[in-house]
Amino acid sequence: MPMTAVAGPRFEVRTTGWDDPAGAGLRDAMQEEMESRYADRIAAVLAGAADREERVEGTLGVESAQVVYVGVAYGGGTAVGHVALRAYGEGAVELKRMYVAPAARGTGVATALLAAAEDAARALGASRVVLQTGDRQPDAVRLYERAGYVRVPVFPPYEWLTFSICMAKDL
Repeated sequence: MPMTAVAGPRFEVRTTGWDDPAGAGLRDAMQEEMESRYADRIAAVLAGAADREERVEGTLGVESAQVVYVGVAYGGGTAVGHVALRAYGEGAVELKRMYVAPAARGTGVATALLAAAEDAARALGASRVVLQTGDRQPDAVRLYERAGYVRVPVFPPYEWLTFSICMAKDL
């Protein structure tokens, strides 16, 4: 996918690769935040799982080969947000690793990241975007609902995460 930039009021979203250092740093920050937010629930679910490594890797891992788009938002020269898409079934992509640094929340970065991801999905020929989030992320759920996403049944591989909220939007 060609390099593109989408300008916002105080930032821009740049298309980049999965191995981009700024994007990797944002994904690491997201992972830390999510582990903290859901640590008790994940531990409880995994305690009863016979195939715990397979479940964690299949659910939380994203192989770079599956990624079809990565966008990093910059504000004032600093990377402040990340979004990725991976192929998901016929005509669909899955929104992955949507994250905005705490200092940039409430500034429109998430809306711009989501719009850039949807534009990329359309350019890739996708007709639907699916996503998974959790019940301890009400701000994310509201963002997606405002953008036209609707709740759908929990889809694989997230069914073992009892706190999952899955959503979809037809493009």
